[in-house]
Amino acid sequence: MKIELKRVSVRAIVNGYENNKEEGVIGYGGKLNIRPKYQREFIYKEKQAVAVVDTIKKNFPLNVLYWVENEDGTFEVLDGQQRIMSICEYVVDGFSREFQFFHNLSKEEQDELLDYEMMVYFCTGTDSEKIDWFKTINIAGEKLTNQELRNAIYTGKWLTEAKKHFSKPDCPAFDIGKKYLKGSPIRQDYLETVIKWISNDHVGQYMSTHQQKSNANELWLYYQAVLNWIGAVFPTYRREMKGVQYGFLYNEFKDTEFDPDTIEREVLNLMKDEDVTKKSGIYSYILTGNEKHLNVRSFSKNQKRETYENQKGICAKCEGEFELSEMEADHITPWHEGGKTILENCQMLCRKCNRTKAGK
Repeated sequence: MKIELKRVSVRAIVNGYENNKEEGVIGYGGKLNIRPKYQREFIYKEKQAVAVVDTIKKNFPLNVLYWVENEDGTFEVLDGQQRIMSICEYVVDGFSREFQFFHNLSKEEQDELLDYEMMVYFCTGTDSEKIDWFKTINIAGEKLTNQELRNAIYTGKWLTEAKKHFSKPDCPAFDIGKKYLKGSPIRQDYLETVIKWISNDHVGQYMSTHQQKSNANELWLYYQAVLNWIGAVFPTYRREMKGVQYGFLYNEFKDTEFDPDTIEREVLNLMKDEDVTKKSGIYSYILTGNEKHLNVRSFSKNQKRETYENQKGICAKCEGEFELSEMEADHITPWHEGGKTILENCQMLCRKCNRTKAGK
């Protein structure tokens, strides 16, 4: 990759600046793509944006920017989108600094700001070289998420359409699914989650297969189907429902008939059970029957020690003698049969006996 350092004035960068939330952000006389598809949305808060303007107003140096030169003579921002958009938004009166908008400044103050020169590395190279360089220069900054890096690789019409549904502030996916999903649409959490679900955790493969498609209807319809299914199976909402991996459950059980009233009674009982330490796991457990989702409370060290002493170190099953460190606590009456994690329901088994029992 060829890299050349140049000085570019704020005036030149702001020339032709347009911020269209759907189509993108351009500047530098229409030749600079400030927010390419692989870049995240503008995430600076006003305080951070003002700090950029303050740096320029004081004529202090800003960190160097990186632009990629395309074959058609246009450019795209490889690193520095947040800084560029901060200064451009200030110039077009997007926010004020010390209660002054740009238009409130004197002509001399405006010219001083516009004539400030930013240091820009102009880079040329192949698509793969651009992506590798993008990863490298972001190591020291705010780390990209895995999905943001995937977006850099699988750009195209499909990704653009998918991001309209899942990656914008207050996007449709957030509006209808925010009580069920964790994370931020801007940081691509919603997009990554739904692709994981629909692809059974083969995100890159799914994006590669769909990269050249003209729309993301399959993904959007799938997402809506999952949310509708959640509401039908678990009609009573609780805060513990947020963050459950519903898509995987939907893939496995979407054709299974459930009685919502019966499920609600099960949920209620499990919510009351003090031995269930991971309440969010109740929803997966009810459908799969796998107790690992619940993190059922273990016996305490004191309970184990007292039981061990009462048994005089003898395994309750094979009757062999063992050190405490060689034994494990076990529910005499299993938890799923109503057994509680109390001293009276504790027995010490050697590791072999306990693993053999657990495997049955």
